[in-house]
Amino acid sequence: MLRRARTRSFALATLTILAAGSAQAQALKPKLPAAAPATVPDPAFEAMRTAFEALPEAERKAIQDALVWGGDYNSVVTGGFGRRTFEALNAFRARAGAQGGVLGPAMRAALLAAGETARKAARFTVKPDPASGVVMGVPEGLLTRRSALPGGTRWQSADGRVTLESRSFPQGETDLDALFERATAPLNDRKVTYKLKRPDFVVVTAETGTGRSYVRYASGAEGIRGFALGYDRALAAQVDRLVIAIANSFVPFPGAAPAAEAPRVEAKADAPKESATKGMPKPPAPAARPPATQAAMAAAPGPMAPAGTGLVVAAGRVLTASAVVETCPGLRIGGGTGRVLKSDPARGLALVEAAGLPAPAVPGVRANPLASEENLVVVAAGAEGIAVAPGSGSGAGGVFAPLQPGAAGAPILDRTGGLAGLVARFPSAPRLIAGVMPPTSFALVPGGTVAAFLGENGIMAAPPAALRDGTLGTVAGVVGKAVVAVTCGR
Repeated sequence: MLRRARTRSFALATLTILAAGSAQAQALKPKLPAAAPATVPDPAFEAMRTAFEALPEAERKAIQDALVWGGDYNSVVTGGFGRRTFEALNAFRARAGAQGGVLGPAMRAALLAAGETARKAARFTVKPDPASGVVMGVPEGLLTRRSALPGGTRWQSADGRVTLESRSFPQGETDLDALFERATAPLNDRKVTYKLKRPDFVVVTAETGTGRSYVRYASGAEGIRGFALGYDRALAAQVDRLVIAIANSFVPFPGAAPAAEAPRVEAKADAPKESATKGMPKPPAPAARPPATQAAMAAAPGPMAPAGTGLVVAAGRVLTASAVVETCPGLRIGGGTGRVLKSDPARGLALVEAAGLPAPAVPGVRANPLASEENLVVVAAGAEGIAVAPGSGSGAGGVFAPLQPGAAGAPILDRTGGLAGLVARFPSAPRLIAGVMPPTSFALVPGGTVAAFLGENGIMAAPPAALRDGTLGTVAGVVGKAVVAVTCGR
C-alpha cells in the first residue's frame, strides 16, 4: 500500500526530527536510565515486548497514540515495539503508579483513558480539509480561529502564538525543489534544525529566537499538498506533542488511487535516529491497495471492512446481529448470496441462509452473565481477514475491546471457550484514533438470548466445554472457520 507506506515513511522521517534531532524532542523524552548494551539481553525490555506484541495491532497503535498524548512517546504510531515505546511505557507507569503486571489490563485501561482525556481536552479532530484536499487532525480547543487561504486553511490560537496552515498547489504551479529551497533559505534570525528531501516529500524544521516551525509537503498526481505549523518556543511543552499527533494523522492525498505497499519501515520507527532515517526505501510503482485512514477508505477503492461478522451455526445457517441485516441490502456470505430467514431486532439477532456452508462444531453457549473485568476474546471479520481481539466485561453488561468496523455480530468467548454472546452493533460513525478504533465498550447480545433464539429456529446449542488453556489463540480456535464476513452487495 504505497500511500500508507509513503505516509508512514514520511511521518517516520519527519517525526525523527522531534524524536532525536532537536532540543524539543529531548525535552519530551522521559529521563530514564540508559538502555543495556545491545549484546546484553534486557529482561525488562523483553518482558514488555512480549506483552505488547501479544496485543492486536489496533490496540498496540492505540497505546502508542495515547503515549503521544501523554507526552511520553515522540515517534510515528505503527504498532511496532522498540526502545522508545519501552521507555514511554515505563515513563507512564512511573508517573501514574500503574498496577497489574508488565502491561496488564489495568495499566492499559489507565493509559488509554489518560490519552483520550488529553485528546478530548485538545478537541483534536481528524477530518478532511476541503480547501486543500488533505486529511489531518486539528487541535480545535487550542486553534479556535479559522480563516481561508488560497488553496488551504489557516487555524490560529486566540492569542496568535500558534498557527497551523494547510496548503496545496495544483500540478505545474510549483515543485518540491522550489518549496524546499524557500524553506531552507538562509535568514538572519532563522536556524534550520532539520531538513529532509525525497523525490515525493520534503520536511524542514527551524527555530528563531522566539519561535519554532515545522513544514511538510508531499507531491502526487494532483499536485503538491502539505501543512506548516509555527508556534512560540515558550509553548513547546504543549505544542510539541500536537506536532506529532498532527503528523501521524496527516494524509496528503486521501482520494488518490490506491497503491502498492512499499517495503515496511515501521519496525524501525522506534529505532535510533540513524537506523530510522538512513536508506529509507523508495516506494515502488502504484498498484491496488487500500488508503491509509478511515477518511481515505471512504474516498477510494480497496479492501473495505465488511458490514458485519457471522457465525455459522448449522449447515447453510449463519447467526449475526440484526443491526447488520437491517442496513445491508444484497447480503453476501462466503462469496454467495445470503437470505434473511429471521430477524429479531428486539433481541438483536438474525439468522441468514447461505447455501454451501458446511456445518461447524458450534461452541457451547454460556448462559450465566459476564462479570465486570472478566477476560474475553472477540473473533471478528475485518478488512484484512479474521481478527482476534482481547476484551473484558464492562460494568454496563457489554464488552470492552479494541474492535474495528465489521465487528457487529462477532462472537464473544470467555477464556474457557464458552460463547458468552455476540457484539450487538458497531457505531455508524466511529471515532478513530490514528486511524483505528481504540478499546471501547460495545453492547452485546447475551449467551442466554443467543441459545433461546437458536432453539426457536431448530438449532440446539451445546453446553460449553471448559478449556484448560485460555490463550487468545486457543480460545479463538473454538470457533475456527465458523466465523465469516457478511458483506453488502449492490
